[in-house]
Amino acid sequence: MISLRIGDVATLTGTTPRTIRYYEEIGLLEPSGERAAGKHRLYSEGDVERLRELLRLKELLNVSLDELKVLADAEAARAALRTEWHEIDDPERRAAIAREAISHIDRQLELVRRRRDELARLEAHLSARRERLREVAIPQPSR
Repeated sequence: MISLRIGDVATLTGTTPRTIRYYEEIGLLEPSGERAAGKHRLYSEGDVERLRELLRLKELLNVSLDELKVLADAEAARAALRTEWHEIDDPERRAAIAREAISHIDRQLELVRRRRDELARLEAHLSARRERLREVAIPQPSR
């Protein structure tokens, strides 16, 4: 397992050590494990990938940190369910796992759809404004 220091993780993900520490503080990232006083935080490749995904979602969806936490928590819950799914052979429990996973996906989809609808409204507004300006900028010939 590769262990990276916080500055290396910041460089790899294009963020700052302060952001990484804050994401840990608010629960978006798991703390980087036990460390003695004065010792550096160490991160795994999995930590780097999780941070990359969080930053990608934040940028892509332009979500608040609270909304990002909802997305991340739902994904973590689904990952735990996937692990359990592969460890069991009970059809009833597997059906329950599937229902639970669906509820997590529904929460994620609700947030994504809200963002999509906001973008669609913005696009319609800008398109209408552009058309009004075109009518002024490029007058139609009189008949």
